[in-house]
Amino acid sequence: MGLMKRMSLIFNAKANKVLDRAEDPRETLDYSYTKQLELLQKVRRGVADVATSRKRLELQATQLQQQADKFDGQARTALAQGREDLAREALTRKSALSQQIADLQTQHASLLAEEEKLTLASQRLQAKVDAFRTKKETIKATYTAAEAQTKIGEAFSGISEEMGDVGLAIQRAEDKTQTMQARAGAIDELLASGALNDPTSSPSDDIQRELDRMSSSNDVELQLAALKGEIAGAPAAPAIESGAGATETPAPAVSVVKEPAEAKPEEPA
Repeated sequence: MGLMKRMSLIFNAKANKVLDRAEDPRETLDYSYTKQLELLQKVRRGVADVATSRKRLELQATQLQQQADKFDGQARTALAQGREDLAREALTRKSALSQQIADLQTQHASLLAEEEKLTLASQRLQAKVDAFRTKKETIKATYTAAEAQTKIGEAFSGISEEMGDVGLAIQRAEDKTQTMQARAGAIDELLASGALNDPTSSPSDDIQRELDRMSSSNDVELQLAALKGEIAGAPAAPAIESGAGATETPAPAVSVVKEPAEAKPEEPA
C-alpha cells in the first residue's frame, strides 16, 4: 500500500469518526422526511398539471363538438332550402372538426391514464411518507430516551467519582482532627504536670505551686501524727485557753545565742 493511499485511508477514517460524532440521527431523519415531502409535493404538482391539461382538452373537445353540431344544423337547413352546395360545405367543415375531436379524445384518454397513474403513485408515496414519519418519530423518541439515560448514567458515574474523592477528603479530615485532638490532650497533660510552662501564666506561679505543695505535705504530716496518737491511746495535748476561751498553741522556745565577748586591747607596758 502506497504512502498516499495510506494517508488517504487514515484521513477518511478520522473524518468519518468526526462526522459520526457530529451526526445527530434525529436531524438526519428530519432531513430525510423533508426530502420525501418535497418529492411528494412534486408528484402532486405533476398530477395537478396533468389534470389541468386533461381539463383543457375536455373544454376544447366541447367547443369543437358545439361547432360540429352547428355545422350539422346548417347542413340540414341548407338542404331543406334546396341549397345542396351549402349543405355539402357545412358537412365538410363538420367532418374536419370531427377529426380534431377524435384526436382530442385520444389525447384526453392518454392524459386521463397518466393522471390516474400519477394519482396512484401519489397515494402510495403519501402512505410511505406517513409510515416513515411514524417510524421517524418512534426512532427519535427512542434515541432521545437512550440519550437521556446515557446522560443520567454519566451523571451518576461522575457523582460516584466525586463522592469517592469526597470520601477520601472526609477520611483525611477525620485523621487530621484525631491527630489534633490527641496533640491537644497531650499538651494539656504536659501543662498540668509542669513539664511544659504555660506561656500565659505569671512568673510567680512556680512559687505558689511550691507553697501549695508544702502546705499539702504539712497537712499530711499532721493527720499522720493524729492517727498515730489515736492508735497508741495517748491523750491529746491539752489546749491552752486564753482569756477569751480560745485555744492557743504554746510559743516555741527561743534559743538565745550568746555572742562572744569582745577582746579588750592590751595596754602598753
